[in-house]
Amino acid sequence: MLTVALTGGIGSGKSAVSNHFDSLGVPVIDADRLAHQMVQPGSPALTQIETAFGEHLIDQQGRLNRGALREIVFNDPTQRKRLESILHPPIRQAMEDWVEQQTAPYVILVIPLLFETGQQDIAQRILVVDCEESLQYQRVAQRDNLDESEIAQILASQVDRQTRLEGADDIIENNGDLAALTKATERMHQAYLVLSKS
Repeated sequence: MLTVALTGGIGSGKSAVSNHFDSLGVPVIDADRLAHQMVQPGSPALTQIETAFGEHLIDQQGRLNRGALREIVFNDPTQRKRLESILHPPIRQAMEDWVEQQTAPYVILVIPLLFETGQQDIAQRILVVDCEESLQYQRVAQRDNLDESEIAQILASQVDRQTRLEGADDIIENNGDLAALTKATERMHQAYLVLSKS
């Protein structure tokens, strides 16, 4: 079975691409969704986060204050590494366990921070969703209601576009509309079906 890691910068269109693969019947697992599940009240990872970053991050219902944690790790690479060391090993393990249970010709692992966390070896192929930086600004501003400096800060915390493109086996360009993105995803789907047989 072929394994494909799907990644891309913020606002590049990863979700639209992964949703379309899903609608085509391709098994898809998402690292961000796993991260959300890992920090449910009472979970081991949440206990580790509380110990590492302080109990003020947990509300009275035992839930994580994501916004407060984001602020801590966003402005401090050391703290970000600390959080990654808690979450990434169990997320990776969950992904690998999930892959073993699949029977489809190929599967998609959505890992937004694939290059940032050095996990390129998790899959046989790396698919990057790419678009012009100006479009990233536009899309993120519309979607998340952030201003230009906040978006610039997020982009600066991710690997640069060139690094991502150089590390890609396959690229879907998303500089057009949703119809063009859907077509590009379907072409990739056909290519992966062929590759999975070889």
